[in-house]
Amino acid sequence: MTSHENLFFTQTGLERSRVQAIVDKTLHGADDGELFLEYRQTESFSFDDGRLKAATYDTTQGFGLRAVAGEATGYAHASELSEAAIARAAESVSVVKLGHSGVLAGAPPRSNLQLYASDSPLDSAPFEAKVKLMGEVDAYARKKDPRVKQVSCSLAGEWQVVEIIRPGGEIFRDIRPLVRLSISIVVEQNGRQETGYYGGGGRRAYTDYIVPAYWQAGVDEALRMALVNLQSVPAPAGEMTVVLGSGWPGILLHEAVGHGLEGDFNRKKTSAFAGLLGQRVASPGVTVVDDGTIAERRGSLSIDDEGTPTSCTVLIEDGILKNYMQDRMNARLMGMPPTGNGRRESFGSPVMPRMTNTYMLAGKHSPEEILASVKEGIYAVQFGGGQVDITSGKFVFSCTEAYRIQDGKAAEPIKGATLIGNGPDAMTRVSMIGTDMKLDTGIGTCGKNGQSVPVGVGQPTLRIDALTVGGTAAG
Repeated sequence: MTSHENLFFTQTGLERSRVQAIVDKTLHGADDGELFLEYRQTESFSFDDGRLKAATYDTTQGFGLRAVAGEATGYAHASELSEAAIARAAESVSVVKLGHSGVLAGAPPRSNLQLYASDSPLDSAPFEAKVKLMGEVDAYARKKDPRVKQVSCSLAGEWQVVEIIRPGGEIFRDIRPLVRLSISIVVEQNGRQETGYYGGGGRRAYTDYIVPAYWQAGVDEALRMALVNLQSVPAPAGEMTVVLGSGWPGILLHEAVGHGLEGDFNRKKTSAFAGLLGQRVASPGVTVVDDGTIAERRGSLSIDDEGTPTSCTVLIEDGILKNYMQDRMNARLMGMPPTGNGRRESFGSPVMPRMTNTYMLAGKHSPEEILASVKEGIYAVQFGGGQVDITSGKFVFSCTEAYRIQDGKAAEPIKGATLIGNGPDAMTRVSMIGTDMKLDTGIGTCGKNGQSVPVGVGQPTLRIDALTVGGTAAG
């Protein structure tokens, strides 16, 4: 038995048999539930204008105890890992069972999938190497172009160990490393300043990100974007054809469509996709999946936070709605199988259906063919922030890199473009799908009900007809 399998009991003095007895008693008569144990180490470094501005290191641990009765959930958590604290939590969550006589749902199926080794990425490189990396990023960017005025860099790592204890001695464990590198560059020319950005990461060791070939490519990309934006002109406005680039633009798919396919919104009928299983919700050729099994990806897990193995779930197939993303409770209440999408931000957060890596599969058109098909429109390559209303599907997204399309070619870069539309409606306006499906570089963080979890997105180049573009051009 490896050390992490004993982590919560050797370090805290908990006795496994006594903890198991509390769990068994608490969940007797409930429909579902578990004790979720978590140990997490995190560190982060920020570097700005040639100096290390901050370095933090933190260790957290705690538990969350849940009992589910019908549609009601009792949940209690604490950062104190002791038998007394778990017993107090048991008294609180047991209230949800009053007057309820349920039969506990069966445990999640076992999986042989173990995506990550037990080694912590925080130990994969010394402190000096992490700080040296950021100094090298700064020096390399300034040497590349004299117009560089500011360089900001951040590096963050995390090692999370979880153990899920269910009645009857069922135990599920997972190890979750996570690293992220972010680079921001400000350039100035003739009094005008613009910014470019690169971010990347995944569930790997630091050593994969501190090699020059990786971070220099990141600096080059951030600088390229900043210099492109120096040449940008005000964006046009109106209804027009929009071509979305591959990779990170899948964030629009994630927000405008993905959230609407999560089980809780559909069970409560607050999603624009509620009640539409088996019906056409997108253009032919549009296939969207959520896949938590892709090794080393930011959104990937061996098991979700209830112990269910992650899976590749086909959500939309050739334009037809096939499935929703489910945790155990919503799956049970909807009469559907769980899909391994029960996630929580930490031990202090309740489980809910969440995306992992959500992306659209490739089509049959080359990116060049798609651009050539558009006489006039815009080509959106990178996105910043956005807002989505799950119930209506309406979205607004800002472009951080975009170009005007003229006579089938990408022309001048534009600034201030926003895409405005309705997610389900936009999916029916997809007229061409590229062969170049690509996942993002590993930067996605998804927010829902105040909880944030790491996710991945992706898509091929897409042509969407008659989408509203908000611009800044006069007249």
